[in-house]
Amino acid sequence: MSFEVTGTAQGIVPEARRLVAAARQAFAPRSRPAALLDDCARRLDQPLRVALAGQLKAGKSTLLNALVGQDIAPTDATECTRMVTWYRHGSAPRVTAFAADGVRANVVVRRQPGADGLPGAHGLSFDLSALRWDSGAAREVDHLEVDWPAAALARTTIIDTPGTSSLSREVSMRTARLLTPEDSGSAAAPPGADAIVYLLRRLDAADVSFLERLGATGGDSGPLGVIGVVSRADEIGAGRIDALHSARDVADRFAGELERTGLCQSVIPVAGLLAFAAATLRQREYDAFEALAAVSAEELSGALLSADRFARSDLPLPVAPELRAHLTARFGLFGIRMAVTLIRLGVRDSATLAAELTQRSGLDELRTVLDVQFAQRADQLQAHSALTALARIVSAHPGTPADQLLPRVRTLLADVHGFAELRLLGRLRTDELPLPADDLTELYRLIGGAGVAPHLRLGLPADVDSATLRAQALAAVRKWRARARHPLADQFTANACLTAARSAEGLVELLREPPTTPLLRLRRP
Repeated sequence: MSFEVTGTAQGIVPEARRLVAAARQAFAPRSRPAALLDDCARRLDQPLRVALAGQLKAGKSTLLNALVGQDIAPTDATECTRMVTWYRHGSAPRVTAFAADGVRANVVVRRQPGADGLPGAHGLSFDLSALRWDSGAAREVDHLEVDWPAAALARTTIIDTPGTSSLSREVSMRTARLLTPEDSGSAAAPPGADAIVYLLRRLDAADVSFLERLGATGGDSGPLGVIGVVSRADEIGAGRIDALHSARDVADRFAGELERTGLCQSVIPVAGLLAFAAATLRQREYDAFEALAAVSAEELSGALLSADRFARSDLPLPVAPELRAHLTARFGLFGIRMAVTLIRLGVRDSATLAAELTQRSGLDELRTVLDVQFAQRADQLQAHSALTALARIVSAHPGTPADQLLPRVRTLLADVHGFAELRLLGRLRTDELPLPADDLTELYRLIGGAGVAPHLRLGLPADVDSATLRAQALAAVRKWRARARHPLADQFTANACLTAARSAEGLVELLREPPTTPLLRLRRP
């Protein structure tokens, strides 16, 4: 039998799905490559997979809890934090342990009081000490899967990974097998994530090395779904009220170094502890902050010189010492200072305080970037994962009719315009183009910086008719093609303008009547 590719794609995911299905027919039903291709096909119909990666104690589990808005990821240094753990949307809470051969066992979930012992300061703990495997025989846990009814998990599966620089090589290899399978001896296996949030406390050789390995895994199109987060950003400024300003300077420096090399699209500072505490702020905590706001600035500043000092029982503060210790554990000194300052500036209820703290933690900015660069482009990222996996699987098992599909797969990987948009969006966060402010705003919007819907790209109302959209898109093509040809434009500016022009051309194509020609069919002689 032979393969034939015809027609044009009506989107990268349908084409990826058809290519995977065509390749699947070339292998025996229960063979290893067939199983890997079956997994590729399933991934195209599942939520986007985003992995949280970084060195040991980078704050991955805390950031996961903040993004989900619930305390579901254990953050204490237990055996669970040494496992790859998948957090998926489910109708009811459930935790399952999986062995390498797919055998599973239910995991007991416990809620434990926090270190301060206060009611309400609880976290989840997964008890792996008494697993009952389906097969009866004891096995080593390969990974955990957590089903949880959280809205944030409905569109995105989040994967919490062990530290990349763990003292145990086997623990670090669990992350490597998931994200860089080629480095861990699994040449045909696809990476387990479609996109990655990489947490940095500093930028050292280990971080750069791992990010370079992620880039190599990305194939011809590069590391298209990697966002850097300067985690625990409040610690950079030693808990001062201006800590995030210091963290922003650090993030900008990291961004300049990483984005010039193409290792990250964006780098954002986030105070993960504050973000999670804000998402789960309790009324009793607000009341405590309100009481502290009535203390003189000088007296409170002296009390907040250190966490131990703030919790001392001999300080004449209107909040009990055990509650002060609780606030320190939940919010950190930076969060306490920020909350008190906001109340002094006029915040009068817990909901408003939670929103203000969330915004100042950097979490809102991170969510915006995740939405624009990941969620709204989920189809492109998932197709990229499927196509790179397809190329790897077929190349690792040559000599079948599926080999004929490789040129088409590689062409798609090298020429998906959405990936060029993602790279440019990342660079625009740190590199300035010599264009008027209005043109910069238009370019940012046109390449999907405010969203990928046609009316958002063109800056038009949601209810505008398609004829107006198409006319505006045609005008944008002419404008940005002309900008790219300007004799004084440097290479970066010219390429950015060409990217904008191609985005506009894509809109023109999208707004035409869709053709019905089939893309791919399997032809048997």
